[in-house]
Amino acid sequence: MRLHRSRSNLTFRRQRRSIGCFSFVLTSLLLAGAGTVIGLWYSRLSDRIQPNIPFGSEVAAAQSAFDQGDLSGAVAWAQQALTVREDDLNALYILTRALIYRSYSEYNLAADRQRALTFTSAMMARSPFDRDVMAVHALALQAGDRPAEAAEIARKALEQEAPSSAIARTALALALDSVGSYDLALSESESAVASAASRPALVDALRALAISYRDVGRYSDALAAVDRALELDDRLLTLHFERAQYALLLGDSDSATVSYFAVLTRQPNNIKARLRLCELSSIMRERERAVEYCQEVTVRAPSWYEGWYRLGMEYFLQGKFEESQRALRRCTTLQTLLDVPTSDLRFECWYIQGQAAEILGDCPNLVAIYNEWRAIAVNHQVRERWTYPPEGPPSCIG
Repeated sequence: MRLHRSRSNLTFRRQRRSIGCFSFVLTSLLLAGAGTVIGLWYSRLSDRIQPNIPFGSEVAAAQSAFDQGDLSGAVAWAQQALTVREDDLNALYILTRALIYRSYSEYNLAADRQRALTFTSAMMARSPFDRDVMAVHALALQAGDRPAEAAEIARKALEQEAPSSAIARTALALALDSVGSYDLALSESESAVASAASRPALVDALRALAISYRDVGRYSDALAAVDRALELDDRLLTLHFERAQYALLLGDSDSATVSYFAVLTRQPNNIKARLRLCELSSIMRERERAVEYCQEVTVRAPSWYEGWYRLGMEYFLQGKFEESQRALRRCTTLQTLLDVPTSDLRFECWYIQGQAAEILGDCPNLVAIYNEWRAIAVNHQVRERWTYPPEGPPSCIG
């Protein structure tokens, strides 16, 4: 694949054919000096992110851990580097990427995106006009569900036309995509890929390009883009999860299965991959296998209500209504105990549980679960509607 880098096309006047020894030495010194000045200038301009990291440093250890797929190790080493040098831009960049990618690799790590934002915000407070800091901060902002701010900061960084602009363009593309500006996002992500001057920046840009392709319905192109990213770094579990998504959009369940197993090969205890395999098995109507994967999820993550929801749905689809009731009751109980925000509630855990109770003629549980949901609907703004006549479920009257 071709990396597009800025090149310097300096020209000099043609020298006379014969020059003296002194002139040759003087010319060499001048050229060497000019090269040093240009090198220092270019270093300050573009090599602040991903330069030749000193061997044996905390930043080198962080990058090594990242390259090996050990994102937790990368986070630990990068944090240590920032403790030693709070303005270490490379440490911040590695830390931000590691936290963002790790956050999507498992079901319970979403808080990592806010952690990344905390670190970038701290450096922004110290260097509010630094274009490279702005680029990394924009990356964290879009991951932290603040697309408007991410776009604003990314554009400010791009106004300075820094060679590290691929990072800012990637952040801008992802921010635009999240607010539905899909065509603009695609244009920015294509520019990010073209301008990426380092492997990490290219991986991120290709991921953004794949997301943009997905959202304009170009699923084959999305798959090709994420495959290019995986060729550069196949240890990032997030890329495997997203590849499976694109494969499913193309109806290729076998390829999606391979991607999920690639996650389990690299991280055998991954729970999110098991849930996705449960969902995929359900789509393929492999009911028993779906139940097995969902049961594994509930055993390994008993406090994750999503696992109980999927298990309850599988039991319901198999006509095992009592088992469905029990699993879905666990789902509703956990959501109440965890005080899940109203916008994130799994309405189906109440509704399908009620349907199972109605099928079984279990009026006490049907009335109880219906009243529980009605209380939620009365006290909070919810989109879903579940309504019986004022006297209650018809099957339980009389």
